[in-house]
This record gives sequence, C-alpha cells and structure tokens, in this order.
Amino acid sequence: MVIVAAVDRSERAPSVVEEAVELGEAFDEPVEVVHVLTRQRFVELERTSVSDTGHTIPTDDILEIAEDIAQEVIDESSAVDVSPVGLLGDPAEEVVSYAESNDARYLVIAGRKRSPVGKALFGSTVQTVMLESDVPVVSIRAE
Repeated sequence: MVIVAAVDRSERAPSVVEEAVELGEAFDEPVEVVHVLTRQRFVELERTSVSDTGHTIPTDDILEIAEDIAQEVIDESSAVDVSPVGLLGDPAEEVVSYAESNDARYLVIAGRKRSPVGKALFGSTVQTVMLESDVPVVSIRAE
C-alpha cells in the first residue's frame, strides 16, 4: 500500500505532503506525491514548444514536467523518502485512478474555501475526488 498526496502549485501543497508523511510514518507506508498537468496546461506548453522550436513535446517530457512540479512541492515541505509522480489529464480523474490502481491506503488532498455557488459554477476537484474515490480521502484545510 501507499499514501498518495495530490498537490497543485498552491500554498496549500506543502501541508498536503506533510500530512501524507505523517500518515506514512503512522502506517509504515511509502508516500507518493502526485501532480497532474491539465490538458489545457499541456496545450499551452505544446504551443510554446511548437512556436519556439517547431517540434512537439513528447508525452514523456510532459509527465516529467509534472513530476518536477511534484518534486518542487516535496522540496518546499522538507519531506524525505517521498516519491514524486507526474500525470497528465483531468486532475480529479487521474488522482482517483492513480490512488486506486496503486492500492493506496489514503489519499490526501487540500481544499480551498469556496461558496456552494462557486463550487457549482466552477466545479471542485476536491469534491469530485471525495465523491468518486474508493480510497479513503483525507482532506485538509490549509490556511
């Protein structure tokens, strides 16, 4: 089993890693920090690459960029013995799929304060993860 910490580039991300590390230590499980690049971000990177170099970016390179972002969050949190993972696609779908396919004990995420109307209009990755995941979800509210 593994503890999965799903992070973005927000100020909440290091707190997610720290909580995941605590769970990992408590259950003697490895921790994996997952960052998902959205398709929109992928398209932006692809456009930049094509306009700058004339070549498209291989998917493996995009996954490496996502992994590098996860590593940046790990570095910010000062966590040790934590593995970064980069994914591409819809964040909620990819995080849930990754956690389930890797037999995660817990999935740690951080939400942000949003009104019910805001959630309805803009959606909520955290809400989708909590509703769709068969893995227990630990949601922290980092300030």
